[in-house]
Amino acid sequence: MIRFASEHLDKWLKSNNRKPLVIRGARQVGKTWIIRNLAASHNLKLIELNLEKNPSFAGLFSDNNPKNILLNIESELETSINPETSLLFLDEIQAAPELFAKLRWFKEELGNLPVIAAGSLLEFTLNEFQFSMPVGRISYFFLEPFSFFEFLHATGNKLLLKKLKSFSFDDSIPDSIHEKCLNLYHDYCLVGGMPEPLQTWIDTGKLEECIKTQQDLLATFRDDFHKYGGRFDPKLLYKLSVSVARQLGNKFVYSRVDSLAKAMMIKKCISLMSDARVFSKVCHTSGNGLPLGAETNDKFFKMLFIDIGLVSAQLGLSRMSHDQARDMTLKNKGGLAEQFVGQQIRSSCTPLSEPFLFYWQRTSGRQGEIDYIVQEGSRIIPIEIKSGTAGSMKSLHLFMADKHLDLAVRFNSNLPTIEKIVVKTTQGDPVSYTLMSVPLYLAEKIHELLGIKCL
Repeated sequence: MIRFASEHLDKWLKSNNRKPLVIRGARQVGKTWIIRNLAASHNLKLIELNLEKNPSFAGLFSDNNPKNILLNIESELETSINPETSLLFLDEIQAAPELFAKLRWFKEELGNLPVIAAGSLLEFTLNEFQFSMPVGRISYFFLEPFSFFEFLHATGNKLLLKKLKSFSFDDSIPDSIHEKCLNLYHDYCLVGGMPEPLQTWIDTGKLEECIKTQQDLLATFRDDFHKYGGRFDPKLLYKLSVSVARQLGNKFVYSRVDSLAKAMMIKKCISLMSDARVFSKVCHTSGNGLPLGAETNDKFFKMLFIDIGLVSAQLGLSRMSHDQARDMTLKNKGGLAEQFVGQQIRSSCTPLSEPFLFYWQRTSGRQGEIDYIVQEGSRIIPIEIKSGTAGSMKSLHLFMADKHLDLAVRFNSNLPTIEKIVVKTTQGDPVSYTLMSVPLYLAEKIHELLGIKCL
């Protein structure tokens, strides 16, 4: 299976100003695979040190001289290392966080050796330990689960992918292709973008086999709970993961996790699981200006799970009949459409920058909510999500009138259109703006499509 992020790794490898690279992402998203694939595709000798499986390897870095460190590694592994034809990979570096400080010496004194570090719980580890990070001497690389476009490529729909990637509003999508894309969108909602269930789907075509791997992955995350120092009740963390799936698309409410648990404890658990990248927070924004995070209300936020396939497993959709699950997907039960779009927006932002998501909600007075707010250049763009073909846009009209904006996006199950909206809000105020209506399966192209001019 191909990862689009590999193109960025190729550019990093060929860069004249290459710095040691730190790959960040949740467990099981394919960090180790993508590095091994990089070495193989460039005929590099991979020197892989797993610091979780072999904690003693950390002692090989006791010296600050990279050449001496290489001598130690050669002696330990009984293999020669030529910096010009090798790649040093420090896997699960969170098990030896003191090694971060050593990376600077490879940049300064052994720049011809490509060095990559990866770990699944880096943020958690970095918050726990106090040491000097080599600021300016390392680069970060963020890896998410397979996006929908990557899913299309992996499942053999390469020509369809080519058409979708080249789509513009000057083109049209035939009804039959539109229906095919919606069916594949439905498959992705059930299978998801985690590599192992996706590979199972490709190999067997059986959803029940995917369920087994999804349940194994969820069990892995639960087992990871014990690695957080025993400070949190694993049962509470489990309830939290189920509650995140059930509260998708809504303002997150602590009491819905466990009515007997203290809100502060749940808040700490959310922070912990967000650091582990199992969850991601959709932060509230006022939408008044840039940056979007300048005016927020911490009491208002939504949560996403790492992957939509795991959400479906948590909600039991994978155990329904194909038609029943499709119906639930298209009717947005559990906020699956919001999870899908949020996941694709995050993928479109990576791997070179960390993805952040925002939404808008009235914090007092009359109700109103916009599913996502994104920045495109100097513009603020509201995004509404309708899992079916219809739905009210009262909140969007109010937001456009209040913020004096001229372009909005709606994701739904219809064919793509651009139209001029001229209406009055529920308060009787006139509002006029361009509405770009995009089928859900094109969510990954959102930033590219936003380059259009308003009508």
